Amino acid sequence: MLRSTIAALAFSIAFGPTGALAQEAENSGEAPGEFAALKACRDIGDDAARLACFDRAVGMVVEAEASGELRIVDKVAAEKTRRRLFGFSLPDINIFGGGDDDEEELELLQTTITSVRRIRDDAWVFQTEEGAVWQMLNVPSRIRPPKVGQPVEFKKASLGSYFIRVNSQLGVKGRRIR
Repeated sequence: MLRSTIAALAFSIAFGPTGALAQEAENSGEAPGEFAALKACRDIGDDAARLACFDRAVGMVVEAEASGELRIVDKVAAEKTRRRLFGFSLPDINIFGGGDDDEEELELLQTTITSVRRIRDDAWVFQTEEGAVWQMLNVPSRIRPPKVGQPVEFKKASLGSYFIRVNSQLGVKGRRIR
């Protein structure tokens, strides 16, 4: 009888708080339930119950990652994705940083031009090494045309536009089109 009571107590410690904390985290938008369950295991005092909790929670994380419900991304991959998406307006879902606790949102991007196309006398379309396609309209005649291999710098401007500096020249307003 004592053994079954101890087993029931260990079961309730291992599975009770974990599920409640995971559900609470899901509702608050903090962390996925699988991750919240993993974090909750740290608070269990009994070694055997804590180990059982960790085993179960790690199994949930592995299963969620394998099924595609959870994606684990390191800082380098997240930064690479932020660079590729620079210039797009995305909903604020805080998957690539930029939240209150994170460093400042990416407001300046320095990269290299990989292809250029003139669309009229004062307008250019070019692609960067990240695959982004940008357009500059009404380019003053004193600005030299962009060329493949030149450095380009983008800085946020107003109303969804950007100041684009090609090869350290004067900045021209432009926008990302793809």
